[in-house]
Parts: sequence; structure tokens; C-alpha cells
Amino acid sequence: MNIPGAPTRARTVRRLLAAAGAGVVMATLFGASAAQAEDLRVMNSGGFTAAYKLLLPKFEAASGDHVDTAWGPSMGRAPEAIPNRLARGESADVVIMVGYALDDLIKAGKVRADSRVDLADSRIGVVVKAGDTVPDVSTPEKLKAALLAAKSVAYSDSASGVYVERELFRKLGIADEMRGKAVMVQKTPVAEKVAAGDYAIGLQQVSELLPVKGIAYAGKIPESLQSVTRFAGGVPVTAPHPDEGKKLLTYMAAPSAAKDVESTGLDPLTH
Repeated sequence: MNIPGAPTRARTVRRLLAAAGAGVVMATLFGASAAQAEDLRVMNSGGFTAAYKLLLPKFEAASGDHVDTAWGPSMGRAPEAIPNRLARGESADVVIMVGYALDDLIKAGKVRADSRVDLADSRIGVVVKAGDTVPDVSTPEKLKAALLAAKSVAYSDSASGVYVERELFRKLGIADEMRGKAVMVQKTPVAEKVAAGDYAIGLQQVSELLPVKGIAYAGKIPESLQSVTRFAGGVPVTAPHPDEGKKLLTYMAAPSAAKDVESTGLDPLTH
């Protein structure tokens, strides 16, 4: 027997059940109520900053958690560097940093090995001060010419800068010429120094260059010379809220985050 309205009621029931199922998933991932919300602390390095700032408000809205963020490079001598923060006993629920630097912390017993989550890849780009002639850096020869012609060159104290200093100049055959005019910038984003006129050319990961005002973006260095940096996150062994920290990383690595990640100059790992 056909009952009037039965198909409509059946569809309504299915939609309600699906919604209930989605609610269960959300509750499982983020917690069922505001009473379960936590205050989390994240240590984040520069390369993932722009994507993180886009995604964090969405995570807080979905989870109810509040997140405080400490900033610092993935490595180096600066007191703000994430390994140095952890060595001093600073507390964190999540660290987001260059993948191989995170692996060093895992080997040292500072970060849980089972908590590691890959987030995005980053490539190196070039900037000059806004208003200056923007060099063509599209081929190795043109990049070499631009660096040789520049009065000064700046690069970061994190992964991209280590590569520039130890490998890029050597691959271009200009290591000797760069001595004395190429400088590793501590703590401050390279593009800010270029925008201020302190250096003529800056090299850093694209995601760290693009948010800075007062610069002109010349482009990525040629792929044949490129160093791809993987950003990843993990949960310190002393994290006060390890489960919530892992949920934050899972959220930022999800396919739903890919568009935001890509908009900041990073290459998402999922789509």
C-alpha cells in the first residue's frame, strides 16, 4: 500500500539521521560541549604562519578550544626558536615547524613520534623592495645575474636560509661573491628587512614573503634549484592536552583546509 507523503517523510528521517551522524563525528573530533573546551598553546614557525592564521579561527569555532600561539623559527640560536623554547621547559600542546627539525625533536624524545602530522610543502621565492626593479629569476642564469647585481642579499635563519647559504650559492657558482654581502637574518622575516630598505634582495619561503607589505614578489627560484620544505606538526611529550593538540593538527591537515593552505603560497598535501 502506498501511504501519501511516505517518501517525503522517509527522506526527512534519512536527513535527520545523517545530521545526527555528522554531529557524532563532530563531537568525537572536537568534544561535545563548551565544558570540554581547553586552552591550548601552540609553538609555530614562520613558514606555516599565514595558513595557520586562516585556519585557526575556524578550528576554535568548531572545537570551542582557545589557542595561544608562540612564534619562533624551527631551528637556530635565537631564544625564540622552538627547540630552544622546549629546552627551557616552555609548555606546548602542539609544535608546527620544518619537518626534519621536528624529526630531530622526536629523536631527542621531546615530541611524540606517533603524533607527527604532515601539513604542507613550501618553496623558496625572491622579493625586492616595492618600487625597485623586479628581477627576472625564472632561470638559473637569470637568478645568478640578479644576485650578483644586488648590493646586498638577505636570507632567513630557518630551513630555507640554511639551504641558500650552504647549497644554493654553491650550485650557482657564486659562493665567494656572496661572502660579505649575503646575510642571514635572525628572527625578523626577511621581507620586512627588504621592505625597510636594509637589503636589496630577499630569499625565503614564499608563504613567509607574501604577507609582508612594501615588497615586490619576483617569483619562485627555478625548480632545478629549488629546496622543498615540508612543514609538519607534533605533540610534545609534556603536552598538557595531547588529545586536543592532535585534533588541531588533524584539522589543519584535512582536505577541507587545502584551499586556505594553497592561498598562502604553500602546496597542500591533500585536496
